[in-house]
Amino acid sequence: MCTSIVEIVPAEGMAKRGDDWFPLAQAVVAYDHARHAPLADVITLDFINTGLEPGARAGIELTLESARELRAALDRAIAAAEFEEAEVRGKGAAPGRVRAA
Repeated sequence: MCTSIVEIVPAEGMAKRGDDWFPLAQAVVAYDHARHAPLADVITLDFINTGLEPGARAGIELTLESARELRAALDRAIAAAEFEEAEVRGKGAAPGRVRAA
C-alpha cells in the first residue's frame, strides 16, 4: 500500500553522484516502500535537479529511527550555525548584541 506521504521543497546547494557534483533544484521527502534498502517502509530523501538529465539525483532511504536522529542532528547543527551567524559574525544579531570589531 502506498502512503502518498510526499513533501517537496526548493533546495539550493550541490549533490554528488559518482565523481560528479551537480546543482540542486529541489528536495523530496517521502515515506513509502523501500526500493533498495532491505526494509519495509522508509523515509526517502531525494535531492534532484529536474533541469538536468534524469540521473541528476542523489537519494537515500532511512528507517524512521534514523530519520529522527538525522532530524535531531540537523536541528542541533542549524541552531549552532544560527548562533555562529548572529553572535560570532554579527549577522542578524539583536541590536546592542553585535560585538564591535
